[in-house]
Amino acid sequence: MIPINILLIEDNEGDILLTKEALLEGDILKELQVVKDGWEALLYLEKKDKYSTAITPDLILLDINLPKMNGYEVLKEIKSNSNINHIPVIMLSTSSSSIDINQCYKNQANCYITKPVDANDFSKVISLIETFWLTTAKLPVNK
Repeated sequence: MIPINILLIEDNEGDILLTKEALLEGDILKELQVVKDGWEALLYLEKKDKYSTAITPDLILLDINLPKMNGYEVLKEIKSNSNINHIPVIMLSTSSSSIDINQCYKNQANCYITKPVDANDFSKVISLIETFWLTTAKLPVNK
């Protein structure tokens, strides 16, 4: 079975750890790569510098509040690049602001989820993402 490749773009160590733990609990074979700022995310996705051999992800989990380049900017770059714009992008943010939500959808996010503060609820959200995006939905085949 070929693993599903997930790119997590997140700078919060706690959220990275919770995401890793929640994904380990699932039944689906997956590989998780993590980058901690927006600039590194684009280098990874465009396979530049140290990421020249990076595997193109099947799914991206993207935070809004990132150093160097925020999630809105990263999302715009992803969706304007014909080599990677097919990859579904799930926005994960602590914000429940309608301004943030609308901005992400305006920039073609595939989904917007507000991160729960409680660790158990956070794990449940990651499990729901896994259930929907990795078993119910059909992901595009990478080029």
